[in-house]
Amino acid sequence: MQFGMTEEQAMIVDTTRAFVENELYPHELEIERTGHLDMDVIKDVQSKAMEAGLYAANMPEEVGGAGLDTLSWLMYEKELGRANYALHWTGVARPSNILLAGTDEQKEKYLYPCMKGEKWDCLAMTEPDAGSDLRGMKATAKQDGDDWILNGTKHFISHADIADFAICFMATGVEDTPRGPKKKITAFFVDKGTPGFEVRDGYGNVSHRGYTNAVLEFDDCRLPSSAILGEVDKGFDVANTWLGATRLQVAATCLGRAERALQHSVEYAAERKQFGQQIGKFQGVSFKLADMALELKAANLLTWEAGWKFDQGTVTESDMSMAKLKATEMLAFVADEAIQIHGGMGLMDELPLERIWRDARVERIWEGTSEIQRHIISREMLRAHGA
Repeated sequence: MQFGMTEEQAMIVDTTRAFVENELYPHELEIERTGHLDMDVIKDVQSKAMEAGLYAANMPEEVGGAGLDTLSWLMYEKELGRANYALHWTGVARPSNILLAGTDEQKEKYLYPCMKGEKWDCLAMTEPDAGSDLRGMKATAKQDGDDWILNGTKHFISHADIADFAICFMATGVEDTPRGPKKKITAFFVDKGTPGFEVRDGYGNVSHRGYTNAVLEFDDCRLPSSAILGEVDKGFDVANTWLGATRLQVAATCLGRAERALQHSVEYAAERKQFGQQIGKFQGVSFKLADMALELKAANLLTWEAGWKFDQGTVTESDMSMAKLKATEMLAFVADEAIQIHGGMGLMDELPLERIWRDARVERIWEGTSEIQRHIISREMLRAHGA
């Protein structure tokens, strides 16, 4: 494993960072103060991202993406992570790579319009009573001739308000396992406007202002069999095959925000004077900076190693969970220490620190809580001993 960037990776980092600083930073304060991301801003950023070759860079070249390897993609994500989440998610978009699992007809209808910035997708798994325990979902799809009838509720569905369609995971049966009955899951494409499918406003959220969530309601929503993504009862196979690296994406964006917070802290500690000298010369501040840098580097190394191993085909669930766990908890620590170093100014919205501090909280919850990540890591360790 090489620890230095290739020329191509350095170019990706420099190009993405410049784009973030020039095209995304200027919109941040308005979004933070209003909680709203205007569609005109999204379209403007989207157009510039396409021109810069940064749009949908997570996707393969054969479908119009940049075809980045996993490690390079994570470096790209880290730079995007410096900015307001809603801005880079919708404006510099990453169509979900689960769309690659579709048939040729499904790709024409859903994937390629997303690649062109004409449509947005959203993923619907979480339910009011089924978050981390997806096998406990109650929303169902029952076969009726050649059609399927969907009923139930999904919530916390990110950016469903602007999405043109949802990829919904529904319970389609029950199977017996050594640990008792488990739900069988099937994934469906559901177009907005389909009778029986309603998108309602979600909840106010302290993290990631402008990045909305919604409640999806299904009331005898009828779909043809052609709406199935993958195979019947194989929804988890589809999800595990195509969504595995999302934990690394979360880790990478956390790295970018932590690096931004640390940079502000170092500059402030070098410039701010109290009692006749820069506050960075006080051990109480300098040791904070050292600890912040140490935790950030450790999270970087775990994330880059997992990305590199993903490309080698040797990554484990534990590798990805370690990266996600370390990076998200590191961000919380760095954001809190950055505010402490800045004192009262750290809580003012003239600086991005209070946003980074707020945004950090959700990272330990979505894409698998910290507790779930610890469970995955320890389970892999114990399995080697037959436990």
